[in-house]
This record gives sequence, structure tokens and C-alpha cells, in this order.
Amino acid sequence: MPNVSTRRVVITGMGAVSALGVGADALWQGLSEGRSGIAPLRHPDADRLRVKVVAAQVPASYDPTANIDERVLPQLDRTASFALHAAQEAIAQSGLVFDESIGARTATIIGTGVGGEHSHDDQSRRLYGENAVRVHPLSIVRVMANASASQISLAHGLRGPTFVVSSACASANHAISQAAQMIRFGLADVALTGGTDACMSYSVLRAWEAMRVMADDTCRPFSINRRGLVLGEGAGIFVLESLEHAQSRGANILAELGGSGMTADATDIVMPSATGAAAAMTQALAEAGLNPADVDYVNAHGTGTQANDSTETRAIRLAFGADADRLVVSSTKSMHGHAMGASGALELVAVVNAIRYGIVPPTANFDQADPACDLDIVPNVAREMPVRAALSNSFAFGGLNAVLAIKRAP
Repeated sequence: MPNVSTRRVVITGMGAVSALGVGADALWQGLSEGRSGIAPLRHPDADRLRVKVVAAQVPASYDPTANIDERVLPQLDRTASFALHAAQEAIAQSGLVFDESIGARTATIIGTGVGGEHSHDDQSRRLYGENAVRVHPLSIVRVMANASASQISLAHGLRGPTFVVSSACASANHAISQAAQMIRFGLADVALTGGTDACMSYSVLRAWEAMRVMADDTCRPFSINRRGLVLGEGAGIFVLESLEHAQSRGANILAELGGSGMTADATDIVMPSATGAAAAMTQALAEAGLNPADVDYVNAHGTGTQANDSTETRAIRLAFGADADRLVVSSTKSMHGHAMGASGALELVAVVNAIRYGIVPPTANFDQADPACDLDIVPNVAREMPVRAALSNSFAFGGLNAVLAIKRAP
């Protein structure tokens, strides 16, 4: 067995629930077609917001009861439901069977930025709006931030390290990085990891609206007339394994998770820093053994806000130098929205498939170039091209940066 610190980590399964449909294939099909899942908000209190709100919501046809034990359903917030569906899909693709020995060596590490917000909002409405004297007896297990990780562990008998990472919009990438480190250093052989969030509650919508950063038309990252972010929801879950473990069972390897970079700006709670983001990208490259010239694609954080997109452009130029001019960069948030703690996971589906199929998903809704965002942002139409390696950027309020480096399957 090799030195545990040099163990390579690969991806053997992935699942998703997003505004583009249920399943990783539905997400990828929508992204590769440049099709946006952004539409007018579906919410019983939409009129009370008093502003026009668009959102990237999971289709109304989503069935939370499908493939989930009916005895478990009363315990689930929408956030955990998404995670369970995506985890089941990822496990099925991986071909893993979690017997006693594999379950004991499997970690479950999930990112979430908001947690069980729908349940929290519903019970708060009962208490403060309807003057109820009691709340639902399962409110705690629905609301608790660790619910998604715990429910996946329970559903599949996974008894390794199990916890949730919460770092706002970087949560999924932080969780995936932690899971990879668990495998790399021998604390687990397999991990279920990714991110999930369902933040379309009235209180969260009002809070974001108060910040004046939400677009009222659509999300158009890197366009000069971008008007802000569009909230999304969903989940992306992955099966990670050590290369040795995957090869020993003849698994179909989708891609290699080469490395990650994690930094903090330590400058401002909401204003991003180009130097902090660039440092995370540089760390990810170094851990993956990549030079800037080895990378063909960057899936940008790309929220569509004025400050974020121009700052990220500067960060990419700092990290890649002259190679920034030949990179292709796109923001898939233009299609699946900003799904908070799930965003990095949905974007990892895009990156893995860009490498597998040689198709870079576009930045949808692009309108007019911004001189401050002078990168090749693949406007509106996907591009067929070989992708040897790629980075996936996630940057969060609080000045938190998490970047994943992905390579072709060994």
C-alpha cells in the first residue's frame, strides 16, 4: 500500500437535483445545451416580496417521496430530501455495495450553507404568525444543519466520519476537499460528499432582497449590464474513492480529484479579494501537480454581481498569468442559479463532464462584454474542445475561498 499521504482520489459516481431537472444527466444536458432553469419565483408569498423575483427552482414535478422510505419522509426538510436523492443516484452509478467492511471505511461529508430553512420558516410562521403553542415534534431533526449527512449515513449504513461543513457559498467545495483529504490520508477509503441547499423560504428571500444584490431579470455573469445573482436550489453528491480501492473492484472512474486550495481573505465580510481567491487557485494547482499551462477550463464562481465577476477576473489573471488569455472560463450559475451550499457540487458535475465529453458549458444569458471581465467566457453556446484539467471556483461571504482541481480519469 502506498504512503497514505500520496493516495490518489477519484470520482466514481455523481448525482444531482437542480433547476434543470432530477439527475446528473438532466443537469448536464441542460448545461451543455445552454438552457437556463431561471424563471419567475414559485412561492405562496411571492406577492408579499413587493419586488420582481426570479429563481432557479427544482421543477414542480420533483417527487420527494420517490425512492425514500416513507417512514423517513416526516423527518426530512427539502434540503435533506434533495441530498438523499442525489446520493442514491451517485451510489448507483458507482456500483458500490456498502457491506459491513466498506460502510465502516466510508465518510459522509456534506456542505450546506443554509440547512433546513423551509422547516425553520414553517415553524416560525406557526409560532409568530398563527400564535401556535406547539411546533412539529420532528422540527429539530428537520432543521439541524447535520441532517443531510446523517440521513445519507443512516440510509446506506455508512459508519465512517460523518458531518456537515457550513461555509456559505463555498460549503460544497470545502466538504468535497475535506472528504478527499480523509481518503488521501487513510482515514477512509470511500466518501459520499457534495452539497445541498433549499433556501427559497420567505425569510431568506427577504434577507437577500434587502442586500440589493438579486437580479430581477436573469443571471448574466460577466456581462457589463449584469444585475445581480439569482438564487437557486438543489444538491450534488459524489462518490469519491482512493484510486486503489476503485481499481480493485473494477470501477468506472469518471475523473480524478487532483487537489484543492482553501484560503480566507481576512479583509471584508462581503467584498471579495482577488489575492485571496488567486491564492486558493494557486494552492489547488500545486496540490494537483498542475502548472497553469496544464489547465484548459475554469468553472467560475461567477455570481453575476458587479463586484464578484470583475474581482474573479483579476484573481484568475493573478493565478494564471499569461495563460489566462488562452483559458476558457464559464459560469454555469447562469443556468442552475446560485444554489448556495449546493453550488460548488452542481458545478463539479459540469467540470467532470466537460473533461469526460470535451464540451465546455457556456455562460448563458450573455449580452454585452465588460472590459473588466476580459476573459474567454464561452458566451451562450457550449464549446467542443479537449479539456485535460479544470478548476472549479467557489468563493463565499466571510472571505472564504475553496477551489477544486480536476483531472482526466487515470
